[in-house]
Amino acid sequence: MIRDFRALADRTFDLVVVGGGVFGACAAWDATLRGLSVALVERTDFCSGSSANSFKVIHGGIRYLQHADLPRLRSSCHERTAWIRIAPHLVSPLPIVIPTYGSGREGKAFLGAGMLLYDFLTADRNLGVRDDARKVPVSRFMGRKQVEALFPGIRADALTGGAVFCDGQMYNPPRLALAFVRSAVDAGAVAVNYAEATRLVRSANEVQAVEVRDATTGETVEVRARAVLNAAGPWVPWMNEADGLSGARGGTFSRDACFLIRRRFLHRYGVAVQGATRDPDALLSRSARHLFLLPWRGYTLCGVWHVVWKTPPDTVDFPVEDLQRFIVEMNGAFPGLDLTAKDVTMWNAGLVPFGENEQGAENLRYGKRSHLVDHAATDGIANLVSLIGIRYTMARHDAAQAIDLLCRKLGNVGRSKTDRTPLDGGNFERFDDLVTQIGRDTQGSLDNEIATALAHNYGSKYGRVLALARERADLSRPIAGSTTLRAEVVNAVRDEMATRLADVVFRRTDLATGGHPGDAALAEAADLVARELRWDEGRRADEVAGVERRFLFGASTAGTPTRVAVGEKIRTAQ
Repeated sequence: MIRDFRALADRTFDLVVVGGGVFGACAAWDATLRGLSVALVERTDFCSGSSANSFKVIHGGIRYLQHADLPRLRSSCHERTAWIRIAPHLVSPLPIVIPTYGSGREGKAFLGAGMLLYDFLTADRNLGVRDDARKVPVSRFMGRKQVEALFPGIRADALTGGAVFCDGQMYNPPRLALAFVRSAVDAGAVAVNYAEATRLVRSANEVQAVEVRDATTGETVEVRARAVLNAAGPWVPWMNEADGLSGARGGTFSRDACFLIRRRFLHRYGVAVQGATRDPDALLSRSARHLFLLPWRGYTLCGVWHVVWKTPPDTVDFPVEDLQRFIVEMNGAFPGLDLTAKDVTMWNAGLVPFGENEQGAENLRYGKRSHLVDHAATDGIANLVSLIGIRYTMARHDAAQAIDLLCRKLGNVGRSKTDRTPLDGGNFERFDDLVTQIGRDTQGSLDNEIATALAHNYGSKYGRVLALARERADLSRPIAGSTTLRAEVVNAVRDEMATRLADVVFRRTDLATGGHPGDAALAEAADLVARELRWDEGRRADEVAGVERRFLFGASTAGTPTRVAVGEKIRTAQ
């Protein structure tokens, strides 16, 4: 996967996809599978915006029972199965406990009826899943003592036990999106990161080309295409307005935020606790919306909080005041946590479409579906479609719908196959066997934690990394204090289009996905990337500083920024 900006100008493509988040990546793969020639352009790095900042959950649809939205429930369940089927190395079931209290809507009977109905409606939830360890089990109940043992300090007054269901969890959202990009490129697509679509070149009723600027050199080319899909997420309205289009202009966005903490439970269960707001659209609901504490790669992921956001996507931030407010709410929902800002290793925040809410509303209406706009209807532009995705879960499905629409315009009648075609690295039977095979291939030279991380990130294509490790002995060692091999850093540059140090540490490897990797690890990675890309000392220093800025958060008592960094993991259960 080599970056070649000039390849964008070499021919007329059937389709240009603008936006390399998960929705654009899914669309590029889908269109390529259907036989279309595709160009994918992304203004920064692939999956570096809202997609990278998700809550890392593939929802199975159980929440839609309370809205009586059965089509949405079924669709979410189908997508959870599809993700596990096509990328079993990067998506797996995650059991989540909902504590039950007393009787009525907080009790076991109410939740039990819902769980039974959900299991019935999702009876086909494991269709085509080959690995038994990746199959989603039926829901079940726990007793009070078991819940208290799993989650010490949980609100205990009137606690009767808990109901357990499964959602899906992503091991690494950027690498999952990258698997779509890589699959598309291997099938013939041209994908280029740091390539910004600056304007549409159009006649009265169609787009003829997309003007794209190379962010690394400043060069500009016109990428000719028969059709264009704008899948730039929250940037779509601002881009359409600049191009004088009315379709997909404006709309309300939510800044969805979550954060990682050092503490972790000593098991694989997540827990849902009741926050401070409720869902005004729910027909049947508990007294408040749920907040979640989920295990994720040695950390605990806390969220999600929603704030109406009306300024451009590039202005998205997460003020320390918001963090403090969310910590107070989480501590109120789970009294024994006693969280402080010092526990936080990383925050994530991205924009997704929101529901319509009155000014100052406390109980907010969430967005329910992605926005798919045919600009033939809204602006008289026959070959332009915009897609603003709402949840990572629905990216494959919604991208398929967008490509369906574009295929009708192009006279292509192919059907989507992305729900059953394994992604790059996803073609294997059992994950545990894959880890064992890596151990055999390395003759036991890698400890099990490193072999498991390799299996997660590369799946059946782990051989690309091991080939580099065999080529140079120094690349077979892990980066200081991490499970990331030095070969993975080099592979990211040579074969995964990493252009910046941030691409490597945040999105191609595990180095900084949960917090600061440590000064020694960051320096080691910077040296490797600098050698591959022939950076001088000034450029290397700038790249390190750019990564460090990602970890500057709030202010210390001395008035200087505090680095949110990885610390010792605190065990919250014995």
